[in-house]
Amino acid sequence: MKNIKSHFVFTKQQRSGVFVLLLLIVALQCVCFFVDFSVNEPNEVEQQTIISFQKEVDSLSVLKQMKKYDVRPYNPNFITDYKGYVLGMSEEEIDRLHAFRKLNRYVNSVKEFQKITFVSDSLLNQISPKFKFPDWVGKKNNSNSYLSYQKDLNKAEAKDVHKATELEYKIAYRIVNFRKKLGGFLSFDQLCDVYDISAEDIVKVKQKFVLKTIPNIKKININLATASELAELAYINDYMAENIIDERVLREGYKSLDELKYVTHFPVDKFDRIKLYLTINETQK
Repeated sequence: MKNIKSHFVFTKQQRSGVFVLLLLIVALQCVCFFVDFSVNEPNEVEQQTIISFQKEVDSLSVLKQMKKYDVRPYNPNFITDYKGYVLGMSEEEIDRLHAFRKLNRYVNSVKEFQKITFVSDSLLNQISPKFKFPDWVGKKNNSNSYLSYQKDLNKAEAKDVHKATELEYKIAYRIVNFRKKLGGFLSFDQLCDVYDISAEDIVKVKQKFVLKTIPNIKKININLATASELAELAYINDYMAENIIDERVLREGYKSLDELKYVTHFPVDKFDRIKLYLTINETQK
């Protein structure tokens, strides 16, 4: 038994090795405790700088790739998603252009294109030389050219309205049918009285048509007209015509057209349009 050596008895060299090992362990623990190995995240300003730089790099990369393509003159109003990407436009810039075009509006200049899409000056300088607008755009008398380009709503047929505005055919038919009842539109505001037409539909019509030929309407004298004559107006039915006559009797004649607003169930919201067809002056037309 006395010859069995203890496992805990070390030689001088072994004790030195154990001591060195303990020193290494303590040193490593200190390093782990005092040294910060975490990766610092860039702050918001740095992130914006990196994003901006990356966009510029991507834009230059795409512009460099464009040199491989033979880009012919084109109308910027009809840029597709793919063509926009090839030109170097971002998804947001393409979406802005498409949203503008959905309103049936057109870009008519390089400056207007940048105003709508927010493309950078560098990209605009690269792609704008290939822009090609219609011949009537950019003429000195641009407003007159545009008016001559548009069609007259007072002469258009339902199929013309449908084709130009892409409205439902039934709406286009109602517009033309209501125009015939009126004898012709005196104002675009009268489109509000077309059955089931929306404000967006009216905007589309205004963008595609003008009122070149204004009809010569013979106004009805409300102090002399009979109920049947008043009922001939598109805005006045038989019941309303009788109410107008009754109010005229009570007042012993109308002194002004504004007094019509006091007639029972008179459509006050349409007064500005109805008065276009009425007068209290016997000689007025």
